[in-house]
Amino acid sequence: MKLSFVKMEGCGNDYVYVNGFIERVPEEEKPALVRRLSDRHFGIGGDGVIFINPSEIAEFEMEMYNADGSRGEMCGNGIRCVAKFVYDEGLTDKKEITVESFGKIKYLTLFEENGEITSVRVNMGEPILEAAEIPVALDHSPVVDAPIEVCGKEYRMTCVSMGNPHAVVFVEDTDSFPLEQIGPHFENHVLFPRRTNTEFVQIVNRSYVKMRVWERGSGETLACGTGCCATAVACVLNGLTDEKITVEVLGGKLEIEWDRERNLVWMTGPATTVFRGEVEI
Repeated sequence: MKLSFVKMEGCGNDYVYVNGFIERVPEEEKPALVRRLSDRHFGIGGDGVIFINPSEIAEFEMEMYNADGSRGEMCGNGIRCVAKFVYDEGLTDKKEITVESFGKIKYLTLFEENGEITSVRVNMGEPILEAAEIPVALDHSPVVDAPIEVCGKEYRMTCVSMGNPHAVVFVEDTDSFPLEQIGPHFENHVLFPRRTNTEFVQIVNRSYVKMRVWERGSGETLACGTGCCATAVACVLNGLTDEKITVEVLGGKLEIEWDRERNLVWMTGPATTVFRGEVEI
């Protein structure tokens, strides 16, 4: 059986996209298939696989899997590419759409340039700061500048959920930070009952930061949209930046704004098609 797919990326955060309106893959087979397709040596290669399905509560559903086959609640870069996918594939002709991810609805605006969707703005909703809802196993909320010991060293973290858990850690220099060594220990720390994504952030000025990310289930990726949103919230909570910032990741830049008056986070960034193909499954 052949499976049609589209490889897409947002700031280098790349996924294999499958049209679930047409392609039928049994649920129990998806984790193993995702691991095979995500493999960068023996598969297509990507940070995971996203199935785009019909939804009962929105126009589309984003069913997102990490590269290790685990289900993810939300992916900011991924959902922008979903918007471009459904427009390019003729599943919609609208520039304002709704997409469900893990039961939550996101509202997206598509921007066109020379007849092509090049960027997408997403209403990412309210940041979750209650420790139990993130979840993080601490008895106080919000978790701002809280100590955590990793590999014998104390770090300070601020925890935010954007539909998935994040721990934001401020560092002096992201370029030299030993992410591959430290990242897995944050992800699997006892304080995070469902594991966590971890952002290591360098403040450049009040409107610009640099970030590297260790994603739960995928390792270091070139970008993380929800992580950029969590970073913006954490920066404001710690008094380090303004509410609207540019977040530079390894794969590009995202514009993030936390509208504190309405308590909404907005993310704007690119969405790009890499190639299309078929794979035997």
